[in-house]
Amino acid sequence: MSARRDRIRLATVVFAVLLAQVLLYPGVPDLVAAVGATTTLDASMWFLAVEFAAFVAFAGIWGAISDRLGRRAPLVVAGALGGAVGYFALAVLPGALSLSFGGVLALRAVQGATTIGAFSLSMTMLMDLDGGHGKNMGAAGIAIGLGTAVGAPLGGRLYGLGGLVPLYAAGCLLVVAGLVALSIPDRAPSSGDEQEADGSEEGGIRRAVTTLTERPVLGLPYVFGFIDRFTAGFFALVGTVYFRQAFDLDAGATGLMLGLFFAPFALLQYPFGVLSDRVGRTGPIVAGSALYGFAVVGVGISPTVPIAAVGMVVVGVIGALMAPATMALVSDLSSESGRGTAMAGFNAAGSLGFLAGIVVGGTVADEFGFLAAFLTAGALEIAIALVSIPAFLRIDPEGVSAFGG
Repeated sequence: MSARRDRIRLATVVFAVLLAQVLLYPGVPDLVAAVGATTTLDASMWFLAVEFAAFVAFAGIWGAISDRLGRRAPLVVAGALGGAVGYFALAVLPGALSLSFGGVLALRAVQGATTIGAFSLSMTMLMDLDGGHGKNMGAAGIAIGLGTAVGAPLGGRLYGLGGLVPLYAAGCLLVVAGLVALSIPDRAPSSGDEQEADGSEEGGIRRAVTTLTERPVLGLPYVFGFIDRFTAGFFALVGTVYFRQAFDLDAGATGLMLGLFFAPFALLQYPFGVLSDRVGRTGPIVAGSALYGFAVVGVGISPTVPIAAVGMVVVGVIGALMAPATMALVSDLSSESGRGTAMAGFNAAGSLGFLAGIVVGGTVADEFGFLAAFLTAGALEIAIALVSIPAFLRIDPEGVSAFGG
């Protein structure tokens, strides 16, 4: 019962962090205008991209500190409350201090650097629980999916009240996340011989690279995490602007369209995570990755809103099949004393994917149009999957019992 209760609490923290993040997406053009930007697509791209650049830079630092200290809960609290301050600063300081958009992006980077601590380490604390990695990562997955599913339509509604309202709501959510984290006991392995043998005072990114070098097989879930989040970043920017311009949807309707992806992505993660404990990781990841890129292209070539809506649901279902199995694979392949760094590396890879989805998608859409952007995103998904799958299938199933058989 204790593990189940803590699983629910940790999932609540993950949910609150993701809900806060996604609240901003449906009306991000309105938000950047409210904080002083004079353009739409490129300013939106940089506003989203700088947060994920901070995620990449600081995820490993948070993970390495938690592994060295043998404690995670206080760091989750610090990251959540720091992220809350960042969101409130974004809402208040640009107008109060007449900040340039560059100053706004600097605040956004600080907010991202703190928020990733709460997100990555709460997921690592789920890895520390008993009960099956698929089940624990399924709980993380459903929290991520619910946060994004609720955040998209709710954010659209909040933008109807004002361009800065989602920032205030996001800050309040991270305060709640910090308070919930205060009640969760640590189960992190204490820093022991394996870490002492490592012994160096490596920085977060270097530590994550060292972990990957020592366990190169972790590169496989990292690559699939990159693919998973690439699509999320693509839809957060290009999908948002595409739905608003191609189909003349407002922020509220755009939020509902994004919700059609995130709802099945949320609701199916836990059962698919449990399924991966039973049948192994290979099937869900390989089957999902083979179809993912085609589904993304299908949304981009949809001629009407109803057909695009069906495409979004299909993308969400496929993503739900892949995501918990991929996160569970990180748990399967990492050492107990290196879980924080391993999960940080996975989140850094995912953040790079999200960042690539924003930058690549936004750049191609700006230069060549939305159809070219969807084709590029789908082609990259398919290409990375095809390159990665043969290496994935060479993993020795005898060496990782979670692969089933």
